[in-house]
This record gives sequence, structure tokens and C-alpha cells, in this order.
Amino acid sequence: MTVREQPAMVPADDSAPKLEPVPVPDCDVCELLAKDREAARASGHTLTVRSCNAVIAGHPHKRKGRQ
Repeated sequence: MTVREQPAMVPADDSAPKLEPVPVPDCDVCELLAKDREAARASGHTLTVRSCNAVIAGHPHKRKGRQ
């Protein structure tokens, strides 16, 4: 009987810094979400942190050159 080796499963590197969306300057919505995100992070509420990140990333802003 031949035994085949299985490839080793390498865990994801959680030590790498994660990039987060940056709030748009002078946007009240983005600034409030950033504050909520930091409060959630301090309280250990990772789901709320991710939710705030998703809303900041998808928050619509008027783009220059478009009407």
C-alpha cells in the first residue's frame, strides 16, 4: 500500500496589517463612521468594525468631473 503525502495547509498570516478604508475629509457620514469604528474596535466588536469599514468603502461621494 502506497501512502501519498497531503500538501501542508498553511494558515493565513494574521500578523500582516490590514488596510481599512479612509474616511473622506469633510464628510460628516464618514467621520461619524470612523468614530464608531474606533469605539467598536476598543470594545472588541469586530463585526461592527467590519460593518463600518464596508459602509465607509461604499459611501457615495460626488466625483470631480461628473455631474
